[in-house]
Amino acid sequence: MRPEILTPLFAGLKGLPGIGPKTAPLWNRLVGADIAGGEARVLDLLFHLPVSVIDRRRTPKIGEAPDGEIASILVTVAQHRPPPRGSRAPYKIVAFDDTGDMTIVYFSPRADWLAKLFPEGEKRWVSGRIEWFNRSPQMVHPDIVATEAEFATLPLVEPVYPQTEGISSRQIAKQVAHAFERLPHLPEWQDGDWLAKQRFPDFSSALATLHHPEGAIDDEAPSPARDRLAYDELLAQQLTLALVRADARRLPKEPRIATGVLTDRIRDALPFEPTGAQEAAIADIRADLARPDRMLRLLQGDVGAGKTLVAVMAAAMAVETGGQAAIMAPTDLLARQHARSLAPLAEAAGIRWAILTAREKGKEREAILEGLAAGTIDVLIGTHALFQGPVEFADLALAVVDEQHRFGVHQRLALTSKGRSTDLLVMTATPIPRTLMMSFFGDLDVSRLMEKPAGRQPIATRLASSERMGEIVESLSRAIANGQKIYWICPLVEESEVSDLAAASERFEDLTRALGPVVGLVHGRMKADEKDAAMRAFKEGDTRLLVATTVVEVGVDVPDATIMVIEHAERFGLAQLHQLRGRVGRGSEASSCLLVYKGPLGETAKARLEIMRSTDDGFVIAEEDLKLRGGGDVLGTRQSGLPGFRIARLDRHGDLLEAARDDARLVLSRDPTLRSPRGEALRVLLHLFDQDRGIRLVEAG
Repeated sequence: MRPEILTPLFAGLKGLPGIGPKTAPLWNRLVGADIAGGEARVLDLLFHLPVSVIDRRRTPKIGEAPDGEIASILVTVAQHRPPPRGSRAPYKIVAFDDTGDMTIVYFSPRADWLAKLFPEGEKRWVSGRIEWFNRSPQMVHPDIVATEAEFATLPLVEPVYPQTEGISSRQIAKQVAHAFERLPHLPEWQDGDWLAKQRFPDFSSALATLHHPEGAIDDEAPSPARDRLAYDELLAQQLTLALVRADARRLPKEPRIATGVLTDRIRDALPFEPTGAQEAAIADIRADLARPDRMLRLLQGDVGAGKTLVAVMAAAMAVETGGQAAIMAPTDLLARQHARSLAPLAEAAGIRWAILTAREKGKEREAILEGLAAGTIDVLIGTHALFQGPVEFADLALAVVDEQHRFGVHQRLALTSKGRSTDLLVMTATPIPRTLMMSFFGDLDVSRLMEKPAGRQPIATRLASSERMGEIVESLSRAIANGQKIYWICPLVEESEVSDLAAASERFEDLTRALGPVVGLVHGRMKADEKDAAMRAFKEGDTRLLVATTVVEVGVDVPDATIMVIEHAERFGLAQLHQLRGRVGRGSEASSCLLVYKGPLGETAKARLEIMRSTDDGFVIAEEDLKLRGGGDVLGTRQSGLPGFRIARLDRHGDLLEAARDDARLVLSRDPTLRSPRGEALRVLLHLFDQDRGIRLVEAG
C-alpha cells in the first residue's frame, strides 16, 4: 500500500489547472514516457528539472546594449510605425532613453494589441535579445513587456526546461508552480547526522532550489540541493537491491558439495591450462555451492578472458552434486556457440546436455522437456525460452545467465524460480566501472577475470578516414590473398534495424564487386538457419570476409579471424567498439582493428576513438566511457531494462553511491522490515523513486 501522504504526487497531471484531455498527451510525452502506461504524474513534473536559465538581470542603457545577448531595458515609447496596408514589412516601435534610440520589431501582430502594450509617451521594460543593425540596436519580439511596477515583481532568472512540441518552457514553469502546491510535508528519511555533515537541505527545499536557480546551471559545480536528491535516488535503489538480495537468500538451501570427478575429467580434456583468474572464479563458485544460502555471483571478464570455461566448470560442479544446470544466452547464435564449446568437454566428462531455443519444435522439443523433468538431461543450454512456459527441471541446482545486462533482475529471478533455491551465476563480457557495478549489480558477489588466456595476441588498432575507402579495400584484398579472415562491421543507422540492414546489404554488394565471391553477409533480420549457414561458411573458410551488423558483437568465436573493420566507428559507443574488436585476436596470429570514421569528428567522438587506439584494457575503457557519457547509457540501459536515473550521475556521484550502499545495509541489519520511524519514512522514499518492488518483497516475507 502506498502511503496516503503521497496520493497528491501520484495523481495524473490532468488535475492541474490548464492541463485537460487535449493537452494531457503532450505532457505525458514530455514527462511520462518512462512511466508504466505512459500517464505522467505530478511527481514526474517535479522531477523534470531545468537545464539552463535565461538571465534578465543585465539592465544596460540603450547605448550600452550588448549585441547578441539578453538584456532588460527601461525605455520610453516614442512612436508606432505600422507597415503599409497589404505589405509584409514588420511592425516597428521606436523607443528611447537618455543614451539613444532603439527599435522594437514585430512580425504580423495585431496593431490594436500593440497599441495597448506600448502606449506612446509611457515607460516600459522590454527584455529579449539585442541585435545591432545599421549602428542602432533592435529587439525582435521581446520575451517580456512590463510596466515598472510589473517588472519589479518578475523573477529575472528564468529556468529553461527540456521541452516538447506544443509546450513551452514558460508553460512548464507555470505547471511546476502548481505541482509544488500539491507537494506535502514529507517525513525525513535521511539520517540527521549525515544531513548535517553533508550540509544537505531537506527534500522539498532541494527540489525548490533546483527549480528556481539563482544563476547559470553548472552540472560540474558543487550543488548540495542536487547532491541531496541524487543521494535520495541512490539510497532508494540500493535499498531495493539489498531487499532483492535478502529475499533471494531467504529460502533455505541444501549445501551442494562438488566432488571434483567431472571437473577433473574436463581439465584433462583441455588443450591448455586455465588462468589463475579462472581457477579463482571456479573456487569461488565451488565455495558458494557448498554454503547453506543461495549463490548470487557475477562473473565479469574482459573480452576473451575465458568466461565460457568457468560456466562449463560451474555446470559440471552442479551436476556432481546430483543436480542440473541451465545456461541462458541472449541470442540463438550465442546459445549455439556455447553448445559447440560445451559439447566436447561434456562428452569427455560424461555429461548429458541439450539445447532449447525457439528453433526446437514438435517431437524434438517434447523429448527435451521430458528429459529435463525426468532428470536424464544434466545441462540445458538455451535462450530466454528456458524460463518461459512449461519448462520444468527435475532439480535445477544452478542457473548461468550470460550477458546479464541484457536480461534484468526480473528475468534472472524467473529462471531461478524453476528450481528450489537455485544458485545463480551471471556473466558479462562488458567491463563495468566500479560505480556502475554497485549500482546495477549491488545484489551480487563479484568474480573478475582480469587475465587473458596464454597465447592471445594484442590487437593493433588504427584509425582511417572513410575518404581512403579505396586504399582500405585494396589492402584487404592483399590480406585475403594471404589467407586472412576479416570482419566488416556496418554502421548503426538511427537505431533502425531496417536502415542498418540496408547499410550492410549495400556494403556487401560493394565488397563483392571489388573482392569476388569470398564475401559473406550476416544480420539480425536473417532467419536463424541462414545466420548459422553464413557463420559456418566464414568459420570453414568458404567466405573470407564477413559483412555484419552488430549481431557479432558478443560471443562469436572464429579464432583465425585476424582483421576487424568497423565502418562509421564514430557512431558506436566505447563499450560496443571494444566488444567488436574482441572478435579478433582470439587465436595465435597477430590481429588488427581498423576504425573507419567519417570526418569532421566532434570532441567526444575524437576522444572515444583515441581511447580505443591507446588501450585494449576493457576496464580502463569502461571508466573512460563513463566519464564521456555520464553513466546514462554505458550499459545500454534503455535497451536492456536496467534502471536509469532521473537525477543521480554515476560519474559525479560515485562517493554518494558507496555511502548509499553502506547506509542501505546498515538500515536493513537493524530494521529488516522497515517498521522503525526511519524505516516508515524510507518506505515513502522507495515509492517516490518507483522502487516499491523492495517494499513488496518486505511485505511478502
